[in-house]
Amino acid sequence: MTDLHLSSALDEETARAELYGLISELFYAPARPELLAQLRVAATDAPTSGGFLEEPWRQLVGLAREMDDQSIQNEHHALFGGVGKPEVYVYASHFLTGFLNEKPLAQLRTDLAALGLGRDDTTMSETEDHVSYVFEVMRFLVAGDDVAVSNLTQQAQFFAAHVQTWLPAFCDALQATPRARFYAALAELTRAFVSVEAQGFDMLA
Repeated sequence: MTDLHLSSALDEETARAELYGLISELFYAPARPELLAQLRVAATDAPTSGGFLEEPWRQLVGLAREMDDQSIQNEHHALFGGVGKPEVYVYASHFLTGFLNEKPLAQLRTDLAALGLGRDDTTMSETEDHVSYVFEVMRFLVAGDDVAVSNLTQQAQFFAAHVQTWLPAFCDALQATPRARFYAALAELTRAFVSVEAQGFDMLA
């Protein structure tokens, strides 16, 4: 995952990429103390343009300041880790079909291959339909250097096929879980961000 430098003064495309990266990292593993330290000193105005994100961003930063590192890390373990069935699944296939490793994952792999992308087994053990992997792909499509791949058309297509289809249901499941505090706030920020992105892509259609 990518190191993040949070700022409300970034240009819009950089800010979008930063937010995709932040959400990706926070869902992937228990948060690094360095990342939580950055979050606690972040400005509480919206990290991207548009006031719609401002309140969920403020709530997330507020909870980062209220909770200590261990509490946030323990919450991640309680929700997404452990042996057997997790409290909340983080995979698209589960929300789209009710099962893991199903057709949505196969289609995602096909689409990733068309973009020249794939999972590095040495750095990520999760399947490609993990929320963090999907958001990291979006970050790459926003911020990558190859304009043949990293462009608005590819962003819109990937978002419609592999983000918009299931992220709201994932956020619903997370926010319905009583043990979620920090991650319920992260779910609300994710929901708001996905909504803003969907509106932006709709304007391009």
